[in-house]
Amino acid sequence: MSNISNYKGIFPGTFTMGNVVCGFLSILSAFEGNITTACWFVILAGFLDALDGKIARLSGATSQFGIELDSLADFLSFGVAPAFIIHAVKLSSLGKWGWIISIVYIMAAAYRLARFNLLAESDEKKDFLGLPVPIAALALVTFVIFSYELWGHLEYSEVLISMIILFAFLMISQVQYDALPDNFSSNEKRIKLIIMVIAGILILIKPRLLLFPILAAYILFGMIREIYRLSYVGVGKVTGRQYGRRMTDRKNMKDNNDK
Repeated sequence: MSNISNYKGIFPGTFTMGNVVCGFLSILSAFEGNITTACWFVILAGFLDALDGKIARLSGATSQFGIELDSLADFLSFGVAPAFIIHAVKLSSLGKWGWIISIVYIMAAAYRLARFNLLAESDEKKDFLGLPVPIAALALVTFVIFSYELWGHLEYSEVLISMIILFAFLMISQVQYDALPDNFSSNEKRIKLIIMVIAGILILIKPRLLLFPILAAYILFGMIREIYRLSYVGVGKVTGRQYGRRMTDRKNMKDNNDK
């Protein structure tokens, strides 16, 4: 049995390595001028990233090593690769400001991934603290695909610049975003399931045109909900609720393990 448990991590690790490969191929494609191909590699990386976590939990192969490896893969595929794509397609024309915006985005992605690892042992799985890095990356590349599908080239590039700056802020913020529920026992979770099914069907019908609007709706919903909380609950309570509570949970778990 011990030998079997030693190999449990190989299967989810294969998907993680596929994520790494997609990130690298995305950068190569963008470097060669194949922008839409580079974007699709990021989307494929997102699909593999979603699978490796689910498979690891189902097989009982979750480990600190797997979490760290997954974060490194995500940093390449959803931090470096999209920044390289957006720089190649637009930011390069801005000179030094293009470099600065790209670097800020990459730094924000690195910070968000490190914070996720820090909070992974608490209730981070119930919701996300800050915009998830894969969602930010997918929104950026699907906007490029959306634009190329409608107009044959990048249109409204100022929107793309605004998005990459906004996403950098949202990743390091304490804005709360819903995670995919592990079960659907409550009415709220069933509603989420229905929304997910509808979104999935729409994406299958017109992926090039509907991926971006659906991701944009998810991001905007989190922002609007947070503005509502700031207005009606209070800035101090909202900004302090998540990080402080989760760090307390993490400390309590560590203390219990030390006993």
